[in-house]
Amino acid sequence: MKNKILPISHIYINEDMINQRIDNFLIKKYKNIPKSVIYRIIRTGQVRINKRRIKQYYKLNIGDKLRIPPILIEKQKQNFINKNSFPDLSKNIIYEDNYLLIINKPSGIAVHGGSGLNFGVIEYFRYIRPLNGFLELVHRIDRDTSGILILSKKRISLCHLHKQFREKKIKKEYIALVHGKWPLDIKKISAPLLKIQSINHPKKVVIHKNGKYSETYFNIKRRYCATTLMHIIPKTGRTHQIRAHALHAGHPIVFDNRYGKNNLDINIKKITNINRLLLHSFKMFFIHPSDGKKMHIIAPLDAQFEKFLNILPEF
Repeated sequence: MKNKILPISHIYINEDMINQRIDNFLIKKYKNIPKSVIYRIIRTGQVRINKRRIKQYYKLNIGDKLRIPPILIEKQKQNFINKNSFPDLSKNIIYEDNYLLIINKPSGIAVHGGSGLNFGVIEYFRYIRPLNGFLELVHRIDRDTSGILILSKKRISLCHLHKQFREKKIKKEYIALVHGKWPLDIKKISAPLLKIQSINHPKKVVIHKNGKYSETYFNIKRRYCATTLMHIIPKTGRTHQIRAHALHAGHPIVFDNRYGKNNLDINIKKITNINRLLLHSFKMFFIHPSDGKKMHIIAPLDAQFEKFLNILPEF
């Protein structure tokens, strides 16, 4: 395959580009270039803002002059979605207008490609809707978590919703099935979370005094013989926050391969063939970026999750 050199380019930052980190801006602009290349040209000072070197976390301001150096890339074969192995996510759309596309994401589907995956939700919708000039993830949820996922169809709506997230004006609610009988007196967990990463193990977060402040509210919805269905509201939005806090309480989420307890999961597998993380983002409240309308989105439990709850023995 032949190599290709992208020429040097200069971009003047306008209102549609401001408040983005430079690394995120370049990753979105050059979707087919490896992230390692993007970070290397930033780190080595080849990317300049107003003729100055910048760090990857620099946020673009209106009027900035961005210089992007020539980039050598290897021409690769076009990746296509295998429709036999990738579900028809258009059936999971629960709301759409000129500004937003909201789906009820299935468990097991990543929100974007990476870590060995060619496609995720965002790549799928860009593929089936090639005429959409702009389509970006507003937020992320874990691959194994199901439920509400918002995509933005306009830069202005993306910026507006990101501002709501920063100002903690967006409220998210989850449903989860946890092991054991959740104590009546545990309604809030405030425990700092610290990310840890090792070569041979996947990324995790742990309770640690040097971690970031994290707060989650837990309410009992229904009690079963050996499990409890919980209504959960995260007040902060840390990575794996609900899963780590549930484990901290001594009641990990059922079928959580990263924070769960395999010996407890094995007992439940004896009565069902379901094998997915039983955590679902089912409600979200936010202000519509166009007309200021209060939005209340609900994503029903999928049939597999619902069917499993119906066979569980209660008290």
